[in-house]
Amino acid sequence: MSTATVGVWTRRDTLGVYLREAAFQFRTLLRTPGFALPTLLLSPLFYAFFALLNGAQPGPIAAHMLATFSVFGVMAPALFGFGVGVATERERGILALKRVAPMPPLAYLFAKAAMAMLFALLILLSMFCLGALLGSVVLPAPEWGLLAFALVIGTLPFCALGLAVGLRAGGQSAAALINVIYLPMAFLSGLWAPLRLFPHWLRDVAALLPAYHLSRIALGIVHAAGSGSAVLRLMPSGLRLAGHLAYLLVFTALCLGSAQRAWRGIEDR
Repeated sequence: MSTATVGVWTRRDTLGVYLREAAFQFRTLLRTPGFALPTLLLSPLFYAFFALLNGAQPGPIAAHMLATFSVFGVMAPALFGFGVGVATERERGILALKRVAPMPPLAYLFAKAAMAMLFALLILLSMFCLGALLGSVVLPAPEWGLLAFALVIGTLPFCALGLAVGLRAGGQSAAALINVIYLPMAFLSGLWAPLRLFPHWLRDVAALLPAYHLSRIALGIVHAAGSGSAVLRLMPSGLRLAGHLAYLLVFTALCLGSAQRAWRGIEDR
């Protein structure tokens, strides 16, 4: 009589599932021109048109515009990847299939978030090249790295927002709803024009938006260039920095709570 050998599931196997799901999500979206091309090209084109073609001045102004338009860029893959992607996959039954598949429940969300971060990194690389080569942006190497790190991690609040929308909206309505959120938020957060040009009541609205708080963190990094370490430069504004981070953490938690309630509603059906 032969005895079958039963394999033992290890952490390495679990990690492999997470990485394969992430690679699948990335390849799927990269092969979807309706997502990949607008996501990768829209922000660099906006930056080139508004900042470079209008003759961005070297120095703090050039760095300021690069930081705010980079925030605009990293929002897109998070909002559309989760918002439209989850809504579409939910309607097509793919989400239900993954629920019964023998894989860790969080692998799907991890893959979506990794996809958004990787697309964000590709967008930032193109933005940084445009800023350095054509936009007169001069930053020390640590500031470039710190800005990229902060903005890639900064996609997570928008991933949570997109997830909350995607679990509620239909596949066709999700794209329109995300656009209604994305573009007005970018404008009202001062990503395209300085907030000092806005009426006072609009400035108060900006403080309620996650894009505003992420842009404040990005601006704190780029304005630190040329005056010592970015970390040391931010220290006198430590309370404000902590406030921006706290807002983004609370916002992310609220969106995840909303998404969890929507998920329970789907499971109860």
